[in-house]
Amino acid sequence: MVSTIASYQMITNNMVRSLQQTAREPAVANETSYYLAHIGEVKSIDAFIKDYRLFSYAMKAYGLSDVVYAKAFLRKVLTEGISNSSSFANKLVDTRYREFAAAFNFSALGENATNTTAAQSGTVEKYVRQALEESAGAQNEGVRLALYFQRKATNITNAYQILSDKALLRVVQTALGISPLTAMADIDKQAAMLTKRINFADFHTSEKLRTFLQRFATMWETENGQTTSTTTPSILINQPIEMGINANTLASLQNLKLGR
Repeated sequence: MVSTIASYQMITNNMVRSLQQTAREPAVANETSYYLAHIGEVKSIDAFIKDYRLFSYAMKAYGLSDVVYAKAFLRKVLTEGISNSSSFANKLVDTRYREFAAAFNFSALGENATNTTAAQSGTVEKYVRQALEESAGAQNEGVRLALYFQRKATNITNAYQILSDKALLRVVQTALGISPLTAMADIDKQAAMLTKRINFADFHTSEKLRTFLQRFATMWETENGQTTSTTTPSILINQPIEMGINANTLASLQNLKLGR
């Protein structure tokens, strides 16, 4: 079986080709075709949420599949938009909601919100990337984690962003040899520990990021061997901090402020 780092490099060394291959897969191509054919017909937030096939496609594109059930929460995100700094999405620590509200900017664009590049081709690009990562994870969860971290790395500027994202935290814990049990400690103490051990600017440099992910892959192999999804359960990439929670609880968790 191909190692974690070798699999990761095979995908990333020619990312364009990897994405094109994923886009051509029948399941992906079919959902994308439906999405592009119908998304422009959606003229309101309620119509968007009501069409489950369209809405779930968009949610997956922005890494929000597991909260597709939280309709009131998501309606509030879309209704308030991002123009006002005090809007709901702008107050949430999880930037995925701001990205989602920006792509489907009903607050500012009204019925034209789904006719933008971000809502159409931009969302398709994100969906295909998500599908690529899922496919990689079906063979080796470590590869999926590395791809996810690579995608998110340039936006990481502090420890709280890592602590609020289960997948990012798993990569960092693995690479640095940090016990998962540290998650039981106070959130600020965890943040202080990560801040001492990480130069976040390194994640914005391709060479240093590559070195970090190589270290992660090596440690992953040491801990798990050449695992696949059949032996190692997914750690729920792109999912909220807690699973099976209602929208009110989700809102409380997501309101953890950066730099508190």
